[in-house]
Amino acid sequence: MAKIPTTSTTLLRDIANDSQHARWGEFVARYRPIMEAYMRERFPSLDADDVIQETLIAVCAALPSYRYAPEENGYFHNYLTGILRNKALRQLHKDQRQAEITEMVGRDASIEPLVGSRVPRDRDGRAVAPRPPSGMMADDEQSWRETLVEIALQQLMNDESIQSRTRQVFLRVAVNGEKPDDVAAAFGIERNAVDQIKSRMMPRLQKIVADLEKAGNI
Repeated sequence: MAKIPTTSTTLLRDIANDSQHARWGEFVARYRPIMEAYMRERFPSLDADDVIQETLIAVCAALPSYRYAPEENGYFHNYLTGILRNKALRQLHKDQRQAEITEMVGRDASIEPLVGSRVPRDRDGRAVAPRPPSGMMADDEQSWRETLVEIALQQLMNDESIQSRTRQVFLRVAVNGEKPDDVAAAFGIERNAVDQIKSRMMPRLQKIVADLEKAGNI
């Protein structure tokens, strides 16, 4: 695995504020090696360049709402590889669907070009869906879901239309798993107020997750 680069908060800030910033070249030079190494190790059957390009586009869209707080959200390189993993999984699923379609239509030359020419085949010429190493898919699916929730949570916590206390109460009771009674005492509010905050905020978090997944932004 390539050496993990030191996180530059000024670099993240600059490119988050300007999608055309000159420092994007610096960002790519800094992080592309670890993305290439990750793809070689975990997804060797995929075109790494395509997946990395999609990841960079997604990062560009996500960075304005990203807040670097490693003690709360983990390190940036984990955030980045989480997005990369999600993009790779989507491509694997896409290739698998293409292989299944190709298998159904057989060798019909008029249809096969429509489903892609990169579909791998076995010795008999039958389409074979690319598969990750045994046991990896389940782990990566779980990690993908965790990444979606992490990014959605960051967006929710950065939403200034929500009162700071409301955000903190939700974070402590729903994310950190603290007891509602303890959270209520810490903020000097009633227990039912904590429950109401959780019941209001959870659907908002779920909607952000659903929107991210639907839009394919990560």
